[in-house]
Amino acid sequence: MSELHNDTDLGASPNPADERRKQLAALIPEAFSEGRLDVAALKRALGEHAVIEGGERYALNWAGKSDAYRVLQTPSTATLRPQRDQSVNFDTAQHVFIEGENLEVLKVLQKAYFGKVKLIYIDPPYNTGSDSFIYPDRFQESKEDYLRRINDLNDDGTLMREGFFRKNSKENGHYHSNWLSMMLPRLYIARNLLREDGVIFVSCDDHEVHNLRCLMNEVFGDENFVATVIWQKVYSPKNSARHFSEDHDYVVVYARRAETWQPALLPRTGEMEARYDNPDDDPRGPWKPGDLSARNYYGEGTYAITCPSGRVIDGPPSGRYWAISKDKLLELDADKRIWWGKDGNNVPAIKRFLSEVKHGRVPQTLWKYEEVGHTQEAKKELVSLVDFPNSDAVFDTPKPTRLIRQMLRLGTDRKGGDIVLDFFGGSATTLQAVLEQNAEDGGDRRCVVVQLPEPVEGGSQSLRTIADIARTRGRNAIASLRQRADLATPVDAGLGFKAFTLAPSNFKQWRGDGIDTAEQLAEQIQLFAKSEKDGAAVEDMLYELLLKFGQELTTPIEPLEVAGGRVFAIHERKMIFVLESFSEAMIDPLVAMKPREIIAIDGVFNDSDMLKTNLDLQCRDAGIRFTCL
Repeated sequence: MSELHNDTDLGASPNPADERRKQLAALIPEAFSEGRLDVAALKRALGEHAVIEGGERYALNWAGKSDAYRVLQTPSTATLRPQRDQSVNFDTAQHVFIEGENLEVLKVLQKAYFGKVKLIYIDPPYNTGSDSFIYPDRFQESKEDYLRRINDLNDDGTLMREGFFRKNSKENGHYHSNWLSMMLPRLYIARNLLREDGVIFVSCDDHEVHNLRCLMNEVFGDENFVATVIWQKVYSPKNSARHFSEDHDYVVVYARRAETWQPALLPRTGEMEARYDNPDDDPRGPWKPGDLSARNYYGEGTYAITCPSGRVIDGPPSGRYWAISKDKLLELDADKRIWWGKDGNNVPAIKRFLSEVKHGRVPQTLWKYEEVGHTQEAKKELVSLVDFPNSDAVFDTPKPTRLIRQMLRLGTDRKGGDIVLDFFGGSATTLQAVLEQNAEDGGDRRCVVVQLPEPVEGGSQSLRTIADIARTRGRNAIASLRQRADLATPVDAGLGFKAFTLAPSNFKQWRGDGIDTAEQLAEQIQLFAKSEKDGAAVEDMLYELLLKFGQELTTPIEPLEVAGGRVFAIHERKMIFVLESFSEAMIDPLVAMKPREIIAIDGVFNDSDMLKTNLDLQCRDAGIRFTCL
């Protein structure tokens, strides 16, 4: 069970195309020949034999689509570096904030969070003509160019506006294409991250909602479309509007599997409760009358009825039928479920008891600002938590936390540790919404927010980037919750978030290109005498390896002192990482812990093959998987 090396690639994230190819091969093995996809065989397996003349078919196409897929399939060699000084309660926090370009971050997260996210909410650029966003327009780049791009920062830590970050103006001939090319790879990875019972909500407006629907159909499948919600974002019309006052945005909703996904019921409103009364003091509680007639034909629904007062009703109202048989009416009346009016003289109505209706209401596709908030409310929330130097630095179109909390109620469970992801994090409204919803209902939802270090115009020294604003909001939202006495659930003392930043890998990347001579090969081999880069911090390597081995960033880590050395354990010591100097004395106590796997970097053995071999042999004897990187 032991091996000195495994197939874990320290240099690159999983290739989405490879993952999907493996899934397809497992599902339809006959569609593959010698490891390659046979399209004709795939069509045969699916029962598709018709030939479409001219090769034409309905599809969404745009300039750069093939390149966008190429970007999707290009692995990332980046990692996430922990930032303790930017975090709140780093060691115990269950929420994560990541600063970095979101496509690279998604690729880095893919192995650790594949199929684990319950709800995704994103508020991407609306492509109004003044938005700046990253879109793929460089598809052949060297390693050095790539590393410069993922670490494309000025000396002061802000993202440079050169390179990928640029304005997408309407005058650009690829105006819509650029937006689609930016969105496609991110949505594909988002789908990979969703659980089978997961759901994604995407905010947009009229600029791209039509393209978004088509793109989401391609990525998620049109059969998984759930709804397009209209959010009333303003509380009064804009009289300065040229044509119509734009009072709403959209929230497009897709499930991972709409066939089985079911939204939770929303809390009933006071207005809905007020419709129920109890004029006859029925011990079953408040009720409201329901019509006993219907338009649909019913053969037994034309009988005459005698009221308790003696009045005879010849039959149902004109053009209608009683909805139940006469025997059923008598049965319900005997159970005091029929209301004849105070004088016993009215057309009968069935009593629908509040205690017997669903404990909630079905969500609708119109979300009014009274229920989920509006843009001005969102701005007030933001400025109450972030001390902006001037009004220019405040976002124009933030989302209210009530809007996102509505989504959380619909798409997450209170308990179970559901993961909520927002990779267009903005000012971290989603983080605040998760914090507040957990505080209100005692939930244990976990949040992962990703945001670029995008410069803020008019920002201060402490608020130079949107990522700075997001972290500040998160810190102050946590502090505010701790001071509130009206919460049903006391705020956990360990409440916080782990902060990370996108960074180059801590491990060396093997370069097969450019090696033409034996001397160059020897030089490359010498370079790889140890896998880690010089100066790589132990904690940085630990979190990179957690991700590479499919572990979440909030996985509890237990440092252990072993025979004068230190190792790191997770999952009740089932997996142990050896990242610091290792000695012979550590072997026996380490093996005695009976972990399932021990992972070590080659440099800890100080060039002693004997020490490494001894550990390997003892792991073999104990049935422990040993991986040396």
